[in-house]
Amino acid sequence: MKEFFGLIEYLFVELLFIPFDFLRSLELKSWVLANGLNATFILIISSLLVYWMLQLVKFDKSGEEDKDPSAHSFL
Repeated sequence: MKEFFGLIEYLFVELLFIPFDFLRSLELKSWVLANGLNATFILIISSLLVYWMLQLVKFDKSGEEDKDPSAHSFL
């Protein structure tokens, strides 16, 4: 069992954390490049949130949404 858990440790510490180790070492050289991935995710999520809100407004104005309190079975 010790070898099994050692294999799991090796998998996570040495192999799966390689991208995180690279970002950690990159932060010492360039903070902007190291956090570029975070900025990319923030931009993607923000744009999807704006799209979702615009779709909600569109459906609300068109009257397609059933706002009757008994429209949902759990109410």
